[in-house]
Amino acid sequence: MVISTVPEVISSPVLVLIGPTAIGKTELSLNIAERFNCEIISVDSMQVYRYMDIGTAKPSVLERRGIPHHLIDIIEPDGQYDASTFRHDALQAIEHITKLGKIPLLTGGTGLYLKALLEGLFSFAGTESAHVRKKLLSRLESEGRDQLYHELQEIDTLTASRIHKNDTQRLLRALEIYYLTGKPWSVLLQEQGEPQVQFNRIFQAGLSCDRQVLCDQIAQRSEIMLQGGLIQEVEKLQDMGYTSDLSSMQSIGYRHANNYISGQWDMDETRRLLVRDTRRYAKRQMTWFGKDTSLTWFDRQDHDNLYQSVDKWLAGERV
Repeated sequence: MVISTVPEVISSPVLVLIGPTAIGKTELSLNIAERFNCEIISVDSMQVYRYMDIGTAKPSVLERRGIPHHLIDIIEPDGQYDASTFRHDALQAIEHITKLGKIPLLTGGTGLYLKALLEGLFSFAGTESAHVRKKLLSRLESEGRDQLYHELQEIDTLTASRIHKNDTQRLLRALEIYYLTGKPWSVLLQEQGEPQVQFNRIFQAGLSCDRQVLCDQIAQRSEIMLQGGLIQEVEKLQDMGYTSDLSSMQSIGYRHANNYISGQWDMDETRRLLVRDTRRYAKRQMTWFGKDTSLTWFDRQDHDNLYQSVDKWLAGERV
């Protein structure tokens, strides 16, 4: 199934359940899917990778209870996936699910992907990402302007021809846009006339909880991963030829396991840094989601209130 053109309007109902890592989205999303006849679309930049199950907290086939899941296990660990690809794949999945008479339920924690779907790719031209910008500034200091300019020439020849290599601000902006969207700035400029998808019936729920509760949940999940075979999973990936320098293998959990296997960290240090870095990631997620005024917030344990709100929304009542 291929979408030849981007639909301007999606009038069928679409549900969104978003929140930081370890807050309890998976179990709740399964309950929502059963209750409201949904199929699930993963909004997770790591669960797209095959063989990477434990470190991504991917629900097993048994745990999915027979509920179809989309955009899970779709590329190899050395493959490339970005916001642009997600937008295309998610629109395909939404079209497929609605044709079956079911409701698409988008759930996960990658806010960038959700923003790409709901607001369009070109919206990132005005997006600031502190994380990406910080990495680029660090590279500018360590590698120099010439190296970054050469990188831009390879990524986006047209934009590079319009930017002087000494124009640091525009050089960093061009690279930032590419790493945020997966597309060159020049391509996005050409595509800005592409119609933005309008979702006429969409309900977006965000999960929240007390900060200490979330920290405790993260510590518990980290321990479950380590006890459940994260190190062995990464060793198997290495045996399959997937090296530690891959983007997927440098993500939270996999980077930590790689450093343990290489002898850089002992288990105590691996455990400590896994918990610390996951907590920092969750904080960044909440900062991102906190800026989204379209979200209706629910406590992670207040399932009944969320179900009632979805019932009202489906009935056409104001939530």
